[in-house]
Amino acid sequence: MTEPSGRRERKKAATRQKIAHTALSLFLEHGYEAVGIRDVATEADVAVTTVFAHFASKEALVFERDPDFEQRLTRAVTDRPAHESPVPALHREVQALVRHCTAEGSAPVRRMIEGSPALREYEDSMGLRHAQALAAALAADPALSRSVTACRATARFAIDAYALACRADDPEATVDEVFRMIEAAWEATAP
Repeated sequence: MTEPSGRRERKKAATRQKIAHTALSLFLEHGYEAVGIRDVATEADVAVTTVFAHFASKEALVFERDPDFEQRLTRAVTDRPAHESPVPALHREVQALVRHCTAEGSAPVRRMIEGSPALREYEDSMGLRHAQALAAALAADPALSRSVTACRATARFAIDAYALACRADDPEATVDEVFRMIEAAWEATAP
């Protein structure tokens, strides 16, 4: 996320970070299902309304970096060099995102997500939203001249590459394999 510039924005960002950190610590220590929003608010020393001012739901506390994820994917398309296809740019960005989700210390969070139907459902809905934003970024680039269907499929497969890799024994190889398929499909849809 971009660094907040004003004092008020910095304080809001610090409060948001404190709430998210507190929630994750409580979830990992006691189990996601056993911890309520009131518990998070009490431990973070904020009001329940403050938690909801920063996070729309309990699930959102686990995925607090969600806006960054979506921005990174769309920027991989919009900020790539003019001569570059979007697929290699997305490939690099998804690899970087996967390295983060598989970094040392991330396994307990991944297990918590996998063990909670509510978190898995929330993660799936986020993936759909990310795919829509990414498809819109691909479709908005007139230089790409691909159909809406091609843009939607490419976006969905890129999101799926991330999801598959975060659960794979060899995350990097998984991303590479899926992106070989994405590249072939992208080239096949060229006008």
